Amino acid sequence: MTKNLTPRKRNRGFIAAPGKTGDQIAFRLAHEALLPQEETFKRLRSQPEGLTSAEAAQRLEQYGRNEVAHDKPPHALIQLLLAFKNPFVMVLIALAAISYVMDIAMAAPDDQDWTKVIILASMIGVSGMLRFWQEYRSAKAAEKLKSLVRNTATVQRRPTSPTVPLRMEVPMTELVVGDIVHLQAGDMVPADVRLLESRDLFISQAVLTGEALPVEKYDTLGAVAAKSADGQTDGDAGLLDLSNACFMGTNVVSGTARAVVVTTGTDTYFGSLARNVVSHKRIETSFDKGVNSVSWLLIRFMLVMVPIVFMINGVTKGDWMSALTFALAVAVGLTPEMLPMIVSANLAKGAVAMARRKVVVKRLNSVQNFGAMDVLCTDKTGTLTQDKIILEHHYDVYGDKDETTLQLAWLNSFHQSGMKNLMDIAIVERADELGERVKLRHYSKVDELPFDFERRRLSVILQEQNGQQLMVSKGAVEEMLAVCSHIQDGDDVRVLNAEERARLLRLSQEFNAEGYRVLVVATRHIPSDERKNAYQTADEKGLVARGFLTFLDPPKDSAAPAIKALNEYGVTVKVLTGDNPIVTAKVCRDVGLNPGKPLLGPEIEAMDDVALCAAVKRTTIFAKLTPLQKSRVVKALQANGHTVGFLGDGINDAPALRDADVGISVDSGADIAKETADIILLEKSLMVLEEGVIKGRETFGNILKYLNMTASSNFGNVFSVLVASAWLPWEPMLAMQLLLQNLIYDLSQMFLPWDKMDPDFLKKPRKWEAGNIKRFMLWLGPTSSVFDITTYILLWTVFGAGAAYHMHGGDGGQLIMNTGWFMEGLISQTLVVHMLRTRKIPFLQSTASLPVLLSTSIAIAIACYLPFSPIASSLGFIQLDSSYFWWLLLTMAGYLALTQTVKTIYIKRYGQWF
Repeated sequence: MTKNLTPRKRNRGFIAAPGKTGDQIAFRLAHEALLPQEETFKRLRSQPEGLTSAEAAQRLEQYGRNEVAHDKPPHALIQLLLAFKNPFVMVLIALAAISYVMDIAMAAPDDQDWTKVIILASMIGVSGMLRFWQEYRSAKAAEKLKSLVRNTATVQRRPTSPTVPLRMEVPMTELVVGDIVHLQAGDMVPADVRLLESRDLFISQAVLTGEALPVEKYDTLGAVAAKSADGQTDGDAGLLDLSNACFMGTNVVSGTARAVVVTTGTDTYFGSLARNVVSHKRIETSFDKGVNSVSWLLIRFMLVMVPIVFMINGVTKGDWMSALTFALAVAVGLTPEMLPMIVSANLAKGAVAMARRKVVVKRLNSVQNFGAMDVLCTDKTGTLTQDKIILEHHYDVYGDKDETTLQLAWLNSFHQSGMKNLMDIAIVERADELGERVKLRHYSKVDELPFDFERRRLSVILQEQNGQQLMVSKGAVEEMLAVCSHIQDGDDVRVLNAEERARLLRLSQEFNAEGYRVLVVATRHIPSDERKNAYQTADEKGLVARGFLTFLDPPKDSAAPAIKALNEYGVTVKVLTGDNPIVTAKVCRDVGLNPGKPLLGPEIEAMDDVALCAAVKRTTIFAKLTPLQKSRVVKALQANGHTVGFLGDGINDAPALRDADVGISVDSGADIAKETADIILLEKSLMVLEEGVIKGRETFGNILKYLNMTASSNFGNVFSVLVASAWLPWEPMLAMQLLLQNLIYDLSQMFLPWDKMDPDFLKKPRKWEAGNIKRFMLWLGPTSSVFDITTYILLWTVFGAGAAYHMHGGDGGQLIMNTGWFMEGLISQTLVVHMLRTRKIPFLQSTASLPVLLSTSIAIAIACYLPFSPIASSLGFIQLDSSYFWWLLLTMAGYLALTQTVKTIYIKRYGQWF
């Protein structure tokens, strides 16, 4: 017997060797599919009853968890090194090297001064450590939140004593090779498995093949599988058509199965693809594109301004090395180097705040997308309505109460093997209430035609003890009537003519108008010459309509206030459902939505993309949709420029959840829905959606604050530098002083994620617009330059910088100028935060949060203290006359007044702030 369970070092599976491709891994599964089941069990050292818990635990310890490669934070040491990989640190390192060469290596041993190198090294350390700490905490918070949502698999484990095997739910990550798993509709396939038993099993392989339609799988080897195993088919196509094998990451659409796990983790076909996906750059989200657009705006601006500063200083001062050092410092001044830290801190704070409201954020970027959302598409059942559906009536075809209809419905719901939906549960519960008289126990199941979203019906074929077979079907009204040819009229069966068909449709619409969901029950006695053990959907024909089932699906208490709140925050709600448009309209009216004219799935199917984009603008209800039609509606809304959220919890919602800007599901939803979604609601109260929107907008607002304030402030500083470079005989500030000023300012911005946002900012969706930041920078930046220039004049004339230059050649004047402008520049740059963080009058109408007040106050205190500190001379500062502070106070008052004036004009002209 061949043993192939030899472990490999650091490998998490059993079959494939390192470096195997997806084809080779799937080929191995094809080889197992060719073997008799007994041989597969021997090779995997398993049994039809499954593994014991002890055996599973041993294999899990030996071979690792059932995990594929995925985006996860690197080791803390790697994160620490990556934290120093940004333009600010690179320039600081370059300046430190230049400083070492100029001040240390070229100086005599007695004249060496390590102060600048030490200060620059300290700045590098502080900057990198701050970014590392924020990003490390953010990653930890994200991983902790993700752990709250766990996908499980149903595993059959063998007790140590010879008793009946036990079924249990275990996390998917704890599956091992040889485990026996049970699958049903809504489950994700947890590993690469070989089927042992199956019944009407349909698998969606869209995640691997892109093919929308599900494929049927069997517990026997089909022709395609055999061909694949012999290596006669090309690539993935044949391998994925293995008829008795299912692949990790696919999901069960309908039916049930029992299977044995062949490969797990990175040794699965999906795992081999995941390695390639993770090794490549992920597709940019709207959030990433927004950050990049802003970054490139600032980079382009820097590429223009820095060479100008370098040339002006080199030509006017004659010291090209000093000009280069200063130009590099200016480049740092134009770069929002704390942006990665500010962004990650904001997103993590938003995710943690949402977690307190029982909302799990799987992808941090979706916090901002939540805030940017201006259209929310939602399924109806289980989202707008309660999870509890009640069977209200069971009627005959004339609308009279009929117990036979319930008996037939019970046969259908009781014997179906797929995931019982809420209506099946309601039927079984009503039968339990009425007792055994409605439970026809003398029937046994022959076969089943599972529900799908195209046919919208489910049929079971039953057999009586005398051998007669009966098909019992239930489903949506129109789809059922399409396969009915007769109608039950008391003890008689009559032909279903056009007049009777129209009457049945009118009767169902009357039920719909009262708020009921309606199903039709129909039967067909199978003639002896047509009886068989396996049936096809083509056999659903010539049915006899037997009656109606009406269900009450009441709306949630939280639905109406949640929709009203979302509308107040500029979010339009649209309903995308596979249900009847009349019932959907009734529910929409109950929750405060104006249904208007519904757009139906068949109408969407007939539209091209241009027509659909026009139609979605004016439509609130989209009814009788297939899963792919839901996805088309989402894409059409996005094509119209909307940021679209989708809320759903079913198998049929997965494509739309994947395509939406932010997919939202619930913890009780289908596995595929939870896996696809960006955000998971641990409770189904819709009020948390409003809170999520607010938190997303707060997060985005605080990021925008940093960008706008830093970009405008730095632009003003550079504009001031250009003026000073052309006029003053030396740089207005040393490169090291400019960097130190920039670092202190950025440290004061660390606490912006904890700032408050004005209520009026939260009322509208916000998007990334680099043009707005450019406009903001050009308007507000020069206001600081006005008072920078007045400060130059003040220091040159009143405080003697000009006189010192003319009398002694310059150093004394430069010390005065550097010190005075450092203080004025840092104080104004920090103080103006309170002006620019709000469109209102600061301190009177809007006050920053306590952390921001403290951080900015400390930065201002440091600016005032440094020129008088013991390290002042090392930093190139000199003590100014105390009267300078009075002039400084007057300058700040003028600056704040001018900023408020410009802000008022800006808001009146553009109608917005940020």
